[in-house]
Amino acid sequence: MKLARRKLLQWLGGAAAFPALPRTALAQNYPARPARIISGFPPGGISDTYARLIAQWLSMQLGQQFIVENRPGAGGNLAAEAVAKAAPDGYTLLLTTSADAWNATLYQNLNFNIVRDFVPVGTISRGAGLMVVNPTLAVKTVPELIAYAKEHPGKVTVASAGIGSAPHMFWELFRSKTGVDMVHVPYRGGGPAVVDLLAGQVQVYFGTFASTIEQVRAGKLRALAVTTTARAPVLPGVPAMSEYLPGFEASIYVGIAAPRGTPSAIIDKLNATMHGALADATITRRIAELGDAPLSLSPAEFTKLVSDEFDKWAGVIRVAGVRAE
Repeated sequence: MKLARRKLLQWLGGAAAFPALPRTALAQNYPARPARIISGFPPGGISDTYARLIAQWLSMQLGQQFIVENRPGAGGNLAAEAVAKAAPDGYTLLLTTSADAWNATLYQNLNFNIVRDFVPVGTISRGAGLMVVNPTLAVKTVPELIAYAKEHPGKVTVASAGIGSAPHMFWELFRSKTGVDMVHVPYRGGGPAVVDLLAGQVQVYFGTFASTIEQVRAGKLRALAVTTTARAPVLPGVPAMSEYLPGFEASIYVGIAAPRGTPSAIIDKLNATMHGALADATITRRIAELGDAPLSLSPAEFTKLVSDEFDKWAGVIRVAGVRAE
């Protein structure tokens, strides 16, 4: 893992070696035509929402259209492969999420390499998960759930949005920290999982705020914990998981990546423009409505975030023995 991390840091930082004059010229001329942001998820979901939010901002600020193209499939890998093979000229970008960090371990025969084929541009948001249960389950806190699951091994069901989805990864991290024996029930997407959770067909779920908060507020689901190290301002009464399991952190970052070899001048210009978006009240308000927090990182800071996530989830996946279907 140390070797992989070192290669990752070397690779992600590799777009910086261009002479000063060409860098300036590239930044001044870019973009000279429309660009694409490829999203690996269907229209209408939270990833698509972020892709369109940042595309609209980039279009307004840079004077050329940034067009969102949805290429769903294989947990986002179809989109990533398309961008990996694109010309490194700043006109084909990837909406990248935490899934790209764990997919590198989850999938065995990818036709691209996260370490070799991409360079980070900038971040948009970071979102916590929300551990919720059907109210018919007789637990009101995380310690009560752990105790109940250990007293009734194999009797509690935990839903996910599918193998390799964020709810699945968050569950695997929780299992690795607690040793509880629950039955994992993967669905084909978060929507069906929440429907069955509300109906009592399954009992536990690590959902996004966007998919669960209204049901929590209506009393249809019970929130036990936020999956990050701090409580969420929108649900201040719900503990952070780290209050029970020190160091527990599971969240989803969203950002933009470019093909390896994209000139650093273009990377820097895009990053600066994205920083502007995250200082805009309309943009930050929309991110808050989705239950997430703005995340404004430099390419170097984004490099470290990807590296940390790559290492963390690789460990969780290998211990759990998870493989994508």
